[in-house]
Amino acid sequence: MATHARERLIDTAGALFFAEGIRAVGVERLLADSGIGRASFYRHFASKDDLVVAVLERRDTDWRRWLAAEVEARGRDPLALFDALADDAARGDFRGCAFINALAESADADGPVHRLAVAHKRAVTGFVAGLLAEAGQSGPEALARRFVLLMDGATVTVVRERDAAPLREARAIAAGLMA
Repeated sequence: MATHARERLIDTAGALFFAEGIRAVGVERLLADSGIGRASFYRHFASKDDLVVAVLERRDTDWRRWLAAEVEARGRDPLALFDALADDAARGDFRGCAFINALAESADADGPVHRLAVAHKRAVTGFVAGLLAEAGQSGPEALARRFVLLMDGATVTVVRERDAAPLREARAIAAGLMA
């Protein structure tokens, strides 16, 4: 039962943080929406910040697994990254990158949220570098950093414009970088 409560808190917080923002959602709201009591909350998490870290750790695992599966299903072409992201962004509930959003809300550049977001971006960059190396691209690490820059910038632009077109434009730029 303890694991169930912890998982329900992470599930509820993940949905609320992504939809409304980390700062906008207080502990009272998390307790009310999850149906978990205050004592149970604090048995699992010393603070809301600890819950934020748990949510982002799960999101990191799930999102990177999703991206790898999407790219695999599309033939492991490095440009498939942008296709997968554009398809995801076309959903009505798209709110951008959970890690960029968390960085924007985190005031502590040395804190666990910042470190986790940086580690996530490094892992994504490593995955992209691997795809580029498999595709025979020279300098895959430097090119991967450019791809992630395009992915992140286009994702933020999608949120601003409410349209997946920036990810398709980023794909075209990335194709030019590979040429």
